[in-house]
This record gives sequence, structure tokens and C-alpha cells, in this order.
Amino acid sequence: MKNKIILFSTSAIVLLILFLGGTKFYKIYEEKKYGFLAKENASLFVRDHSPTMGNLNAKVYIIEFLDPECESCRALYPHVKNTLKDFQDKVALVVRYAPFHRNSKIAVKALEAARKQGKYWEVLELLFKYQPHWGDHHNPQPDLIFEYLPQIGIDMEKLRADMKDPQIEQILAQDIADLKHLEVRKTPTFFVNGKPLKKFGMRYLREAIEEEVKVMYGD
Repeated sequence: MKNKIILFSTSAIVLLILFLGGTKFYKIYEEKKYGFLAKENASLFVRDHSPTMGNLNAKVYIIEFLDPECESCRALYPHVKNTLKDFQDKVALVVRYAPFHRNSKIAVKALEAARKQGKYWEVLELLFKYQPHWGDHHNPQPDLIFEYLPQIGIDMEKLRADMKDPQIEQILAQDIADLKHLEVRKTPTFFVNGKPLKKFGMRYLREAIEEEVKVMYGD
């Protein structure tokens, strides 16, 4: 009887070790296959609703908390876009909203409504192009946004209706909750595969991307 108990206990321990080892191996396999998105906290950085530019199967993600009314976001956007091209299909850009400025939510609602017409990135670039006018901190004129949008073939009647979609408020609420959890206090704030930059600036963003590309792709 004693031997049976010992044998049973030993078998249970072996099975537990195999289970834990298998779980760990599976987790490593998942992270290798899916990269950052397989990590437990990945949803804090990338939500299902988050606009993504680049290869959806990329293993390196630039997560940018931006504000369409932010001057620094406007200045850095072309450089971020060019950096994305440099790394081709290995890197993707994910946009999260940090609506810190007074008229940011109007711009975000226009963006999300334009997404329903397949014009998200065109509208983002248009907003940045004319930001000094509609987002002037001394004399903001957010209504100008609606004068610029027809330039890129936006159905304005549909856009105005879609801006009232309650789902947009939910997207904003989720992004605001996540930025608070991550202690994001300024824009733009970048994370690369969930890791904050060592210092602010394109140089440090590029260095962080290069490090992650080496880890994920062995380059």
C-alpha cells in the first residue's frame, strides 16, 4: 500500500512537471509565433478597435498614443511613417488616442467616422496638414475640419451621422482608461512591443525598433 502511495505521488509530481513544462513551452511557442500580441498585457497597448498601419502579421509593434491636435504628433508623423517603410513588413504602427487638447475629441470622431468610409489614414494626414488652422491654440476653429474633408472625397452627410455612433465614445473611453493605466501624460508617447522608450525622440524610437527586430527576427 505504501509503495502504491509513493508511486501515485511520484506520478502526480511527474505529470505536474510535464504540465507546467508543456504550458511554458506552449507560451514560448505562442510568443515566438505571434510575438508581442501573445503577451498577457498586450491588450493594454493594442485593442481590437485600434487603427493599424503596416503588416498585420508583423512581430514588432510601434504603439503611439497621439492627439490629432498635438503639434509634436504632427511634426513626427512623417518620420514615423518613413521609419515604418524602412523596416518593411516587420513593423506595424498602432494608433491609440490621447485626447488631451480641447478639440481633440471632435477630430477623433471625424477620424473614426471616416474609417467607415475607408479613409482613416487620409483624414489623419489631412488633419495634420491643416492643424495650424483648425487647431491653433490661440484661436482654434474645429469647424474648419468639415471644410477640408470634402477634398479627399468624404461623404459628409454620412460622416456627420457616423460621428454620433456611441461606439466611438466607447473607443475613446477605452483608450483613455488604458493611457491612465500606462501613465501616459503627454503626446506623442511611444511604446515598442509594450516597452517605453529610453528617452523621447526619433533616434530612441528607431533604436528601440532595431532592438525588437533583432529579438523577434534574429536580424
